[in-house]
Amino acid sequence: MSKSALPGPVVRPGILDIAAYVGGESKVEGVDRVIRLASNEGALGPSPKAIAAYQSIASEIHRYPDGHSGELRQAIAEAFDLDPARIVCGTGSDEIITLLARIYAGPGDEVLYSRHGFLMYPIAAKSVGATPVAAPETNLTADVDALLAAVTPRTKLVFLANPNNPTGTYLPAAEIRRLHAGLPSHVVLALDAAYAEYVAQADYEAGVALVDGAENVIMLRTFSKIFALGGLRLGWGYAPAAMVDVLNRIRGVFNVASAAQAAGAAAVADRDFLARSREHNETWRASTAKALEELGLTVTPSVANFLLVRFPDAPGHNAETAWEVLKSKGILTRKMTSYGLPAYLRITIGAADDMRATIAAIAAFLRA
Repeated sequence: MSKSALPGPVVRPGILDIAAYVGGESKVEGVDRVIRLASNEGALGPSPKAIAAYQSIASEIHRYPDGHSGELRQAIAEAFDLDPARIVCGTGSDEIITLLARIYAGPGDEVLYSRHGFLMYPIAAKSVGATPVAAPETNLTADVDALLAAVTPRTKLVFLANPNNPTGTYLPAAEIRRLHAGLPSHVVLALDAAYAEYVAQADYEAGVALVDGAENVIMLRTFSKIFALGGLRLGWGYAPAAMVDVLNRIRGVFNVASAAQAAGAAAVADRDFLARSREHNETWRASTAKALEELGLTVTPSVANFLLVRFPDAPGHNAETAWEVLKSKGILTRKMTSYGLPAYLRITIGAADDMRATIAAIAAFLRA
């Protein structure tokens, strides 16, 4: 047999069934000024203190980073009043999601999430040979009863984004506690609170209290949203000591770059900038939703930094056409077909001028 006729590497079963995650677009050919509202990036950009900290590392990039992210974990702990020993840092919260699937699930197991949950959950499940199971939602909101009804002896891991991406809806703390109480003790509940800093509702809790009282709960957070450090890929988790120990055993040895650690520590400590970012989001989320509703569109109530907007079904005014027209004007939003919501676009809350331009463009589109 000739060398060219020999079989090539064999991909493990299930891997080719994964639909690769596709992030929001960032460029439009022929357009100089692009308004990027497709990826839920922080509207005000990063804290100036984070930028300065990032730049301060420039002469040290030949050195390996702290493999334990010690200063960053301490900064996170001080900002959120947590035990730094129970914090694990990752290359974005995506890395921790993937690690959780590797640790707790495999062939024959099931990974549960809500129907319109973050696409990384089924991807992580399939990557380890587990079966992703999507529980129905009610009014585009995770349904605790539906999630619990979907639990089987094969369920090993439950991912719940709260607030949820892409809907912007959330479950109050009492419902999260009810979900946890209904799960078998061996099932891990991963509370993905990527958008927690945007939430002002009194009945919301990101997950700290539940982690502190349980052995099977982890809270995931990110620096990619309100802290606007998406380009540095930085996330973290807060979990019981035993879970942190296991995560540290299999994560990359130097998984968080020095520049990301420095910028993250400075960003989380800049409370004034955080407050300004939150205030900007609340103002423009409310005014944008009101403007779009006055145009006759349906806007899902959101507590995050984006809006899920339903467009008419009529040809020429539907979500697909709206996306194309907005893109032609240099305005990038996110299509929701991959989430099973083809009639919707997700629109990030951006800078003030960007939101004014987007509202005007949508108004012109609907009038055309």
